[in-house]
Amino acid sequence: MKLLRWLGKIAVGVAVLAALGLGFVYWRSNQLLAQRIQVDEPALTISTDPATIARGEHLAVTRGCTDCHGSDFGGKVLVESLPVGRITGPNLTRGMGGIGDPDPILLERAIRHGIGADGHLLIYMPATDYAGLSDADTGDLMAYIASRAAVDRVMAPPLAGPLIRVLFLLGKAPLAYGLHIDPHAAHIASIDAEPTIAYGRYLAQGCTGCHRLDFSGGHVPGTPPSFADAANITSDPVRGIGRWSKADFYNAIRHGKKPDGKDVAEFMPWRALGTMSDTELDALWAYLRTVPAVGKD
Repeated sequence: MKLLRWLGKIAVGVAVLAALGLGFVYWRSNQLLAQRIQVDEPALTISTDPATIARGEHLAVTRGCTDCHGSDFGGKVLVESLPVGRITGPNLTRGMGGIGDPDPILLERAIRHGIGADGHLLIYMPATDYAGLSDADTGDLMAYIASRAAVDRVMAPPLAGPLIRVLFLLGKAPLAYGLHIDPHAAHIASIDAEPTIAYGRYLAQGCTGCHRLDFSGGHVPGTPPSFADAANITSDPVRGIGRWSKADFYNAIRHGKKPDGKDVAEFMPWRALGTMSDTELDALWAYLRTVPAVGKD
């Protein structure tokens, strides 16, 4: 009986410590997420020109916007798991539950800075993938968003669960990507679409959210353990794509097949990336060939 009482006291103590620890995690993470970030940039124009909207559609697909917000931009639930929380792409249309008439200033801040309409950080919005977008491309993307038909869809708000909050505090998951973006950084007006390393580097920004800044891959932050790891796409000849040919690269992006005939990971949005033009893929390939090898598992 005495032993049982001691075990009971230990269990109670462990539960109290766990509750205190969890309380601290939520308190500290809420403190960081409650930050307001000031961005002062001139408003971009939301065009109604058909060519601009068409270019924006291409960007929305190849940059992954439709993967998170749905093909109709009416919103989509990507992950709903207690430890992680709820990852959703909100409704960006004028319909019920959407953003109403798009405000060019607020829309640009959300895309390139990861900041919401109230000035607070957006969670899960991978704004680091879009922070370097040119004014021209951002304007085209906004034009396409503004052209979408109204969708009446009320989405449950994104939530950060205990696991993602712990990883966030440990610096292992970005959660609020806006914290990693310089709010005063200048943006280029435009960039020429050419099969060059420079244009490939520009396009590859959209790969960093999954493949990491060094393109070494690994588990995608914020996803459940069951999600496949992002591939190493550095020039490492063993763990990366150093031995791939240009044809191998095209086949993986356009058809979802690796050089050994196996399918690329289901999580990899190769169907969307496969709509890139030959010029874009040539540029991306040219750049990836210059990425230093990182041979970690």
